[in-house]
Amino acid sequence: MSNIAAVIMAAGKGARMKSRLPKVMHRLAGKPLIDHVLDLTDQLGIDHPLVILGHGRALIEEHVRDRAVVVTQTEQLGTGHAVRQALPGFQDAEDVLVLSGDQPLLCLETMQALLALHQEQKAVATVLTAQVADPFGYGRVIRDGARLLKIVEEKDATEAERAVREINTGTYCFNVEFLTKALPGLTPQNAQGEYYLTGVFDFILADGLKALTYCTRDVDEALGINSRIQLAEAEQIFRRRILHNWLEEGVTIEDPATVYIESDVVLSRDVTLRPFVYLKGTTVVEENSVIGPQVDLESCFCGAGSELRYTVAREVKIGKGCTIGPFAYLRPGTELADGVKVGDFVEIKKSRIGSKTKIPHLSYIGDAEIGADVNIGAGTITCNYDGEHKHLTRIADGVFIGSNANLVAPVEIGAHAFVGAGSTITEGVPAEALVVERGTLRVRKEWRKAKTKAKGAEQCQPTN
Repeated sequence: MSNIAAVIMAAGKGARMKSRLPKVMHRLAGKPLIDHVLDLTDQLGIDHPLVILGHGRALIEEHVRDRAVVVTQTEQLGTGHAVRQALPGFQDAEDVLVLSGDQPLLCLETMQALLALHQEQKAVATVLTAQVADPFGYGRVIRDGARLLKIVEEKDATEAERAVREINTGTYCFNVEFLTKALPGLTPQNAQGEYYLTGVFDFILADGLKALTYCTRDVDEALGINSRIQLAEAEQIFRRRILHNWLEEGVTIEDPATVYIESDVVLSRDVTLRPFVYLKGTTVVEENSVIGPQVDLESCFCGAGSELRYTVAREVKIGKGCTIGPFAYLRPGTELADGVKVGDFVEIKKSRIGSKTKIPHLSYIGDAEIGADVNIGAGTITCNYDGEHKHLTRIADGVFIGSNANLVAPVEIGAHAFVGAGSTITEGVPAEALVVERGTLRVRKEWRKAKTKAKGAEQCQPTN
């Protein structure tokens, strides 16, 4: 597409959302509604679209500042007034695409087709329409073939016009030269003094100019988000699209009804997703990995051939052929090399674990650098926090840590050293050394009998 600008209307308050958060900042498939519309303009090759802001401007502007040019609509006086504020921003373009920040379900293929029709036919305006089962409340589109005759609102429609099921979605493409001349001629359409963008079609039809329609094949694209109910409906639609896409791409999803995948997740062929899997953020899962059941990954990388069960992980890098879980918790900053095993009830935080190292069960590893082929015994803890600062534990290659060891950081264990079970290590351990730190074993024979006898004698003492 050549010489196209875009303007995204996002100034509305969204009162029906009943939220302090601006409507377009509510999240769908893991990211704000406005991001989905900005993704669409990116895919269309439109650089720095204009975003019209009003309510919640500061928050939205901070969020979109690297992707869009912000235009402020100080008073919310309707869609026509909003687009008029943006006119200076697309004067160098031939056509402008008008989008809504609360319509996240528009598809790239649909918009490409609409723009192609508009430009090939040299129309002054092209309207995206949809055929809906219940058109009540929507503006009806009256046309002759693809040529638009008029857009009539529900309250102004005749009985015959109300029977029309084709509606105006509120998405348009306009010739910029025409729009520049038409917008100043709009007049208020209600008692609130609002200027409607659809008013420009009166000029088009009066002058006999060419206005076209393009009807989407997917009625879901017309859904705008004005309430939490509509947001939930859109979430279901978007989620279904994502699942179908990955199924088509060669991912096995055993139970689609229980699998949630956000929009920026990337999966390879022959990945298997088992029930109750939630993949969020920028998570990447490589081929032949098996994820689930009950796995929650947020912005993680999972190497090929790994298996995760009953695991929660956030901002973690997992190598190839790793085995994680059940009931493992991997916190931000954790990196697992290839072939690592992390077993049940293990928590790892901000640590690098070398290849083929095993942390089988019941351990906490925090702020640690662990080499290759290390065995961490059950119940091992890196004591990384002294009440004020976090400290690093270093464990070299081939070390064996016995069960219930406490490694008090900062501390370093040399290569191929052996730490006996139950030891508390507060000083460095040389390479290939054996270290056992335990108190002297003290045994008092017949202690229980002696204690019982003493207690009985005490109870027999007379009282004063």
